[in-house]
Amino acid sequence: MNLKQILGIAGISAVTTLTVVWGYDHFINKNSTLYAGQQPGVLPSNYKLVGMGDGNTPPGAAVDFTQPSQAAIPAVVHIKTKTNAKQVNNNLPRMRQNPFSDFFSDDMFDQFFGGGRINVIPEQKASGSGVIISDDGFIVTNHHVVLNADEITVTLNNKRTYKAKVIGTDPAYDLAVIKIEAAGLPYLIYGNSDNVKIGQWVLAIGYPLNLETTVTAGIVSAKARSLGLNKDKTGNSGGAVESFIQTDAAVNMGNSGGALIDTDGKLIGINSAIASPTGYYSGYSYAIPVNIAKKVVDDIIKFGTVQRGYLGIQFASVSDLTDEQKKKLEIPSQAYDGIYAIDVPSDGGAYDAGIKKGDKIQKINGVDISSGGELQEQVSKYKPGDKIPVTILRGDKPMTVNVTLKNKAGTYDIVKNETQFDLLGADFINLENKKAKEYGIDGGVVVKKIKDGALNDQTRMKDGFIILKIDDNNVKNVDDLKKITGSQKSFTISGFYPGYDGLYEYPITLDGE
Repeated sequence: MNLKQILGIAGISAVTTLTVVWGYDHFINKNSTLYAGQQPGVLPSNYKLVGMGDGNTPPGAAVDFTQPSQAAIPAVVHIKTKTNAKQVNNNLPRMRQNPFSDFFSDDMFDQFFGGGRINVIPEQKASGSGVIISDDGFIVTNHHVVLNADEITVTLNNKRTYKAKVIGTDPAYDLAVIKIEAAGLPYLIYGNSDNVKIGQWVLAIGYPLNLETTVTAGIVSAKARSLGLNKDKTGNSGGAVESFIQTDAAVNMGNSGGALIDTDGKLIGINSAIASPTGYYSGYSYAIPVNIAKKVVDDIIKFGTVQRGYLGIQFASVSDLTDEQKKKLEIPSQAYDGIYAIDVPSDGGAYDAGIKKGDKIQKINGVDISSGGELQEQVSKYKPGDKIPVTILRGDKPMTVNVTLKNKAGTYDIVKNETQFDLLGADFINLENKKAKEYGIDGGVVVKKIKDGALNDQTRMKDGFIILKIDDNNVKNVDDLKKITGSQKSFTISGFYPGYDGLYEYPITLDGE
């Protein structure tokens, strides 16, 4: 072989290698993101005994749960929460005159506002589980595990205990990210929930019933289950995302937020719910697929809130449609399966891409779609501005269109995280110095206009109310109000209405709901 031939072979080899590397980066890794410090190809020390594969045991091979259990146990934590006692009604002193007298008699006023009586929800404690996802202390758990918590304590498998802070939550997915200040922690590596197969072995790990670390085993019995459990921030179940992995691994109260892993010890789901008439495990448990969880986690860490892309259709399973609805949507009467667009609003991405009512949604980004859960699961992986191919069937003609996803507001903008101050839901202005002197006070904040938010939902506060205090802290201007409400979830607003005697107190809880 001469030098020219050798150089030719070397050149072909180099081109082939570069093509493979480029192909992986372009096709496989194009949409991947490094979630909370997870590095491709880097294994934490807790995986040193595990032979990493695809999580599926080959036919005829012995199933060994010991190694994946040993890998995962150190990275699953016990979460304990405490919610402080709260006053739940307006504690108003008896006044000679009140601003609601045009609407209520004094007796009716007392019935609505408590007449000075104080009703209190006692201190509450609860527990759940969580999964460490980075060596510097980011932990994923369920939204409902940390909901309303004033104090969160995390205990590792080695008994070390830390105080945790909430980084962000989203009730639509029932997911939350919390953080402890630590370094060099064991953590779980993300698997791929799209590759999970019905019938494969899985392990559930957590702290059920306040027990120590508990591992249970079962098989995947179904995918893309929707149970109607989750609700979005407005309380609407239609805005929630559910595509649960169903297993028969035993899960009980306290397992929420814990890990569902495959036989390689990779995280494939976050345990979230059980199907039970008694409240205890009786057959089926449900986990949020990790491919949904890691997108939510990444968004919360980067932006403080989930960047959710919307396809821009209202959809329904054909089995839920009447013959009359099918006829109106021009869906073939013999159609018996699949998801169909029943409405396509003109301000959505689907409308811009040419999708119409009555179109059958067959694939999203090449993934087959046969249920609403599968549709939600695929779309939830993307953010506003992302363009994804959607294959539809119109009549008997298949076609693929590119849909650019929008946010809930119908734009492509990044959604900003609402602050505690924003959640109050009102326009505020500083009290004029002249008015402050007239009232004999140093300052205050005027509630100019109450809109949607905590003040409207939780109190009977009226426009024009002047805020003087938050708990024991004086509020002299809007900056004071922002600072104080930004650091507390539960507090009492005190102030008065010009022209009326007495002080009013309004207890508020800002939990993002």
